[in-house]
Amino acid sequence: MDQILNNLQQFWEYTGFANATYQHILMICIGIIFITMAIVKEWEPLLLIPIGFGMIIGNIPLFAGLNVGIYEEGSVLNILYNGVQKGWYPPLIFLGIGAMTDFSSLISNPKLLLIGAAAQFGIFAAYAISLSLGFEPSAAGAIGIIGGADGPTAIFLSSRLAPDLMGAIAISAYSYMALVPVIQPPIMRLLTTKKERLIRMKPPRVVSRMEKIVFPIVGLLLTTFIVPSGLPLLGMLFFGNLLKESGVTRRLAETARGPLVDIVTILIGLTVGCSTQADKFLQLNSILIFGLGALSFIVATSAGVLFVKFMNLFLKQGNKINPLIGNSGVSAVPDSARVSENVGLSYDRSNHLLMHAMGPNVAGVIGSAVAAGILLGFLS
Repeated sequence: MDQILNNLQQFWEYTGFANATYQHILMICIGIIFITMAIVKEWEPLLLIPIGFGMIIGNIPLFAGLNVGIYEEGSVLNILYNGVQKGWYPPLIFLGIGAMTDFSSLISNPKLLLIGAAAQFGIFAAYAISLSLGFEPSAAGAIGIIGGADGPTAIFLSSRLAPDLMGAIAISAYSYMALVPVIQPPIMRLLTTKKERLIRMKPPRVVSRMEKIVFPIVGLLLTTFIVPSGLPLLGMLFFGNLLKESGVTRRLAETARGPLVDIVTILIGLTVGCSTQADKFLQLNSILIFGLGALSFIVATSAGVLFVKFMNLFLKQGNKINPLIGNSGVSAVPDSARVSENVGLSYDRSNHLLMHAMGPNVAGVIGSAVAAGILLGFLS
């Protein structure tokens, strides 16, 4: 009888019930909230469902030494997490983004590149504020990149500059990507007048096939000669786009933008979610990172809108840019461009801004990768 009781006692000690703390329960609840937002609100479900479920998995209370947790060397989750820790997943995501992105809007109106560049101001503003709050320069750089609204870039940079903060940075970046339709419209309305919101832009010119083929090659050479440290992201982005635009590698392009990016999205979302293990994640720094990420994202959106207003001071009537596309300078493709379209339509049902907004939107992808390369080059 004593042996049976001892066995039952030992069994109980291995269960999650015996090892649970309020922190585990809190993180599991947050994971359920993420899943609920994805299903009910349809906010970035391809990201929030894997991340939310990963949060639940990562916070199942475990008995020490079972070798199944994400931070236990050699466990299955730990092996999958290597793609995040070592930075393997983000370049593969960028390959898929390149293979599904049409740069025609940017090629037809190159000055839209400046809007994407202006939106990166949020990254460097958050970097400066993080430094003033006492974060190390490398950690401040990794936190600042959240303002680019680019989860893969945030993971890539934090894996090299601040691996101990990677979980909080990644969750913050993906959270703000999902909240683009909620955060950006009030800022856009606050910073623009009704007259500005009604500006109609000229239709983009038709871009030739040759221009589309040359663009990724020229883009790669220009950006990586300036910022060689951005090569892993920029190289894969432009390579994926060349696969798409060449017209002779359709199977490779479809694989890159389809099955490959889907598989990597599942793995990156699930493992990032798992990395929010309560004892590692629930710290004061995590709260500060969330706050700084929000500030960075707000500044980036505001900088994009205000820069368009500044550009319009020098543009003739008929060539002016609708400042509602300034928000799309952040790297949340194509969600921020959709926000530009939806806000514009709410003031004029016939004024479609989507194609114009895609120019600064894809410029933001390039800009965030360049910004990451700059920070990596100076801080690593």
